[in-house]
Amino acid sequence: MATYVLIPGAGGDAWYWHRVAPELTAHGHEVVAVTIPAGDEGAGWNEYADAIVSAIGDRTDLVLVAQSLAGFSAPMVCERRRVELLVTLNAMIPLPGETGGEWWTNTGHEAAQRDFLASIGLSPEAARDPAVLYFHDVPPEIAAEGFRRGEPQQSMTPMEQPWPLRSWPEVPTRVLVGRHDRLFPAAFQRRIARERLGIVADEIDGGHLLALSRPRELVDCLERYRGELGSPFG
Repeated sequence: MATYVLIPGAGGDAWYWHRVAPELTAHGHEVVAVTIPAGDEGAGWNEYADAIVSAIGDRTDLVLVAQSLAGFSAPMVCERRRVELLVTLNAMIPLPGETGGEWWTNTGHEAAQRDFLASIGLSPEAARDPAVLYFHDVPPEIAAEGFRRGEPQQSMTPMEQPWPLRSWPEVPTRVLVGRHDRLFPAAFQRRIARERLGIVADEIDGGHLLALSRPRELVDCLERYRGELGSPFG
C-alpha cells in the first residue's frame, strides 16, 4: 500500500483534504494531510518543502498530491525524498527561476480566465466572490463549514521567490484538472501541462476544490494512476 501525502494550496490548511483522507484509508493506504506555514511571513518555498518532509517522517512508498499553489513546493520534496508518483491537482506548474508572482503573467492566466468566465456568463466582478470562484460546486454544508473556519492566511513571501529547481524532477507525474475550474480553466491548464511538462492532462468534473466537491472521483483517479505504475508499492 502507499502513503498518500496530501499538500494543500494557498492557505496551507490540511482541512482541505478531510473528505479525501477517509476514502484513501478505506483502500488501505496511509494518509498524511500536510499543514503548510502559509501565514508565516518568514516562510518561503524552502520552508514549505521542509514542512512537507517533516510531516512525511520516515514513511516510504510516497504519492504526493499537490493542490494549486503546492505545484511549486511538491516538486522540491522529490529532490529530498524518494517519491513514486507526483500528481498535480489544479496546480501551478513553474519553470526554473520563475517566481510565483511571475507565473500569472508568464502563463497568460488573466486572459485565459477572462475568456472562460465570459463563456459561462460570469463577469470578473462576480468571480471575485469566493463562493462563486471556488465553492460553486462544493456541497452547501461543506462550503458553510469552510466559511465558518475563516479564510486561511497566505503570506506573499513565497510568491516573490524564484522556484529553485533546475528542472522538473524525474518522477512519474500526472496532471489532473477540474473540468469546471473557474480559477485555472481546464483549457489553460492543459496548455501549461503540454508546454511545460509535455504531459497530456486528465480531466474530471468539478471546479478548483476537487477534494471538497468530488472526493470519491478524485480518489478513483489517484488509485488508477497508482495502479498504472505497477510494482513500487507493497
